Amino acid sequence: MKITGVSTPSIQLNPQTGGATVAAPAAAAATDAVLESSVLKPAQAALAALPDFDAARVAELRDALAKGELPFDAGRLAGAIQRFHGSKG
Repeated sequence: MKITGVSTPSIQLNPQTGGATVAAPAAAAATDAVLESSVLKPAQAALAALPDFDAARVAELRDALAKGELPFDAGRLAGAIQRFHGSKG
């Protein structure tokens, strides 16, 4: 998943002309200015260069799990899933 600095513009109807104008919210404009600062540009470039996930690390963990080198507790995983999703049932 990649995060972008793109904000959703708001659409304002003009009753006098019957047309619509698109305007970015003031808060979004201020946020865009911060995102474009020279301080964040290197971090944004580094983040953009990263893959969505580390395939080598996933393969390493998968191999360790298959060899029994990585402990796995199905009950603990089930508990974590239940806590994350709540008691929806």
